[in-house]
Amino acid sequence: NGVMSLSYSTEFRMEKQRMRSFLRELKLLVKGLVLVANVLPIISGFWIALYFTNTSFSALWDKFIIVAVGGTLVIAGALVLNNWYEVDLDREMHRTKERPTVTGTLSMQTILYIGIAFSAVGFIFMLFTTVEAFIYAFLGWFTYVVPYTLWTKRRTTLNTIVGSISGAFTPLIGWAVVDTALQLVPIAVFVILFLWQIPHTFAIAMRRHDDYKAAKVPMLPVVYGFDVTKRQNVLWIAAMLPFTVFLYELGIFFLVVALGINLVWLIYAIYGLFMEDNKKYADTMFYFSLSYLNIVFGLMIVLSFPIFH
Repeated sequence: NGVMSLSYSTEFRMEKQRMRSFLRELKLLVKGLVLVANVLPIISGFWIALYFTNTSFSALWDKFIIVAVGGTLVIAGALVLNNWYEVDLDREMHRTKERPTVTGTLSMQTILYIGIAFSAVGFIFMLFTTVEAFIYAFLGWFTYVVPYTLWTKRRTTLNTIVGSISGAFTPLIGWAVVDTALQLVPIAVFVILFLWQIPHTFAIAMRRHDDYKAAKVPMLPVVYGFDVTKRQNVLWIAAMLPFTVFLYELGIFFLVVALGINLVWLIYAIYGLFMEDNKKYADTMFYFSLSYLNIVFGLMIVLSFPIFH
C-alpha cells in the first residue's frame, strides 16, 4: 500500500507539473500582457456605455460575463494564430525565443488547433451578446489575422497602422453589448485607442530594433530610422488630444487627468527629438504609453460606477 501510495503521489506531482508547464506555454502563446491590454478596453467600453445610457449593471450582468469571456477568447485565438504563422520570424528574435512555437514544447499542429478553438468558442460566446458586438469582434479578429498577420506584417511599415485598427475595435465590442456603438463617444474612444497603439508600437520597435532587423520585419525604425520614428510619434500623440474632449461627460477630473497625461507624453516626445540616447527615449515612451492606457481606460471604468454619478 505504501508503494502504491508513493506511486500515486509521484504521478499526481508529475501531472501537476505538466499542467503548470502547459499553462505557462499557453500564457506565452496568448502573449500575456498583450491579451490583458486588449481586454481592458472591452471592459471600459461596456462600463462607460452603462454610464452614458443610464443603464443598470444588474440588467446586463450576464452579458458582461459573456462578453468578457468571449472577447478574451477571440483575442487569444487571434494572438495564438499570429504566433503559429510567425514562427519563422520568432526564431530570429531574442524576445520571442521562449515561445512554444520556437522551443517546440507544443507541436505546430496543436498550436493551430488551440488558435482555432479559442477563436471558435469565443465567437460562439459573442453570439449570445448582440449582433453588433459580434461584428466588431469579428472585424478585430479578421483584421489582425488576415491583413496584419498574413499580409502587411512582412511587407510594409503600414503594418503598425493595420494592427492598430484591429486593436481599436475592442471598446466598441464592450459598448455594443449595451447600445449601438455608432455614436460620437464610442467612436472617439475607438480613435483614441487607434492613435495610442501607434506610438506604443513604435516604442516597442525601437526597443527591439535589432530583433526586427534580424527577422527582416519592416517596422518603421528599421526601415526609416529613429529620427523619422520620433517625428511620427509627436504627430500621433498630438492627434489624441482633441478626441479626449469628446469624453467630457465623464467629468472634469477625467479630462484633467487624461489630457494631462497626454500633454506630458507629448512634451516628452518633442523633447525626445533632441535626445541622443535612443534606448532611454524608447524605454520612456514605452512606459508612458502603458501608463496612459492603464490610467485613462482604468479611470473610465472607475468613474462609470454609480457611486461617482
